[in-house]
Amino acid sequence: MTRLNDLRDNPGANKTRVRIGRGIGSGVGKTGGRGGKGQTARSGVAINGFEGGQMPLHMRMPKRGFNVPNVKTYNQVRLDRIQQYIDAGKLDVSGVVDGAALVKAGVIRRERDGVRLINGSGEFTAKNVTFNVVHASKGAVAAIEAAGGKVDMPEAKSTAEE
Repeated sequence: MTRLNDLRDNPGANKTRVRIGRGIGSGVGKTGGRGGKGQTARSGVAINGFEGGQMPLHMRMPKRGFNVPNVKTYNQVRLDRIQQYIDAGKLDVSGVVDGAALVKAGVIRRERDGVRLINGSGEFTAKNVTFNVVHASKGAVAAIEAAGGKVDMPEAKSTAEE
């Protein structure tokens, strides 16, 4: 039986850190692992990617694509996940199901820029549910309408009118 006063770490579990710059006998004295003189021996060095005046690799490589400055992030929610919350009684479907209702039920953590409904692998059987979302896949809209519900996408209407 092991006693508390006999407990030890496994051999080699804890290494003592190397104290650099502590004399010639330590093996890492004098220059302290920084080599000889020059810029890299000093503090505040910022030469990542610098190639001695040669055009750096990251500048030689061709640039592709475009980064959208105001990209929107949406919550993608599968219908079978919503069905689970409805069956568990956590999601109230008597009113309109929108981002705020999904957050309140715990389906999503936060609203972000809107909710996208996608058709999961399971069945959606909830009757007469009205969704107010930014986007819904064709399969999701078909599944909701087959169950007698309806999907409102206000942003899709505003872009179609322009």
